[in-house]
Amino acid sequence: MTVKEFIPSPYTKSVASGKTTYKSPSNIALVKYWGKKENQIPANPSISFTLNECATVTTLSYRKVDGPNDAFSFEVSLDGKKEEGFKPKIKTFFERVYPYLPFLKEYHFEIETSNSFPHSSGIASSASGMSALALCLMEIERNLIPAMPAEFFNRKASFLARLGSGSAARSIKGSLVQWGEHAGTEGSSDLYGIEYPYKVHSVFNDYCDTILLVDKGQKQVSSTVGHDLMHDHPFSKQRFDQAHANLSKLRSIFEGGDLDGFIGLVESEALTLHAMMMTSRPYFILMKPNTLEIINRIWAYREATKTHVCFTLDAGANVHVLYPKNEKVLVEGFIADELAGYCQNGQFIHDHVGRGAQKIN
Repeated sequence: MTVKEFIPSPYTKSVASGKTTYKSPSNIALVKYWGKKENQIPANPSISFTLNECATVTTLSYRKVDGPNDAFSFEVSLDGKKEEGFKPKIKTFFERVYPYLPFLKEYHFEIETSNSFPHSSGIASSASGMSALALCLMEIERNLIPAMPAEFFNRKASFLARLGSGSAARSIKGSLVQWGEHAGTEGSSDLYGIEYPYKVHSVFNDYCDTILLVDKGQKQVSSTVGHDLMHDHPFSKQRFDQAHANLSKLRSIFEGGDLDGFIGLVESEALTLHAMMMTSRPYFILMKPNTLEIINRIWAYREATKTHVCFTLDAGANVHVLYPKNEKVLVEGFIADELAGYCQNGQFIHDHVGRGAQKIN
């Protein structure tokens, strides 16, 4: 599909007011997206597990305004309290999606949002938050275009979510979601995420992810700044080629349930992401001493027990511990006994692969 296909024809119906609620999950990338072009287009394709417990619930109330409105009219609340700090990001999002949702200036919106994880936990909420808001807005458009096919609804929701946060494109539908054009993946697109279209072994259907909250502080560098540093990065081409190659390798890993192959690829991707940060100009290190200690303990435990526990990282200090469900009891005991002490205030969150966003109301 092209961008133009997301621009609607004049609406044939009108809706005076309403309310809708969506719950949308966070996700954890296995092949990382790092670097982007104009209009939130990724420099390389990525693929992620959709999570289940770490999610945002957003309720969007809307009513038509009287007369023409030259500006966007909205209020934002987090956990029941007005949150003025979120308004600039929402305004930017509305400006980006306005060509594709021309009804936006016809309504006043009340956006009420809450996260299942602590707001200050160090877990990025942009993917879950922006995808939940995009779905709520698409629900309004579905009321204006009742014949809209479900597949198009999800695709456009991912397209819109991407314009708020790139990784939000992967939080709409599916347990494994790929975003970004890749020659080896039929139907892949830079404009939206797709459910991974090939065979996946059952061992990956209920994979577990425990998020170790090593550092709950604000990130040293924003994702936007980090992505922009890839434009002149000395190793950017090699990194983008590596991401494409790793996506190709994952096809046989997923199909055959190759856990050793999965571990090697996923951990390499995590460390490569941080290597790109450490070799950019300006350079930065987001891992903390406890991040490194956790990684070393995971390696030692895996060697000693022959379990299939591994790690991945986002652009921060927190560690995602990945393991198959049939090793859950052993690994969660290891986490409680050996890894929790390296987390801020001993905090961690047990999660697992989910199936995507859900309409609540």
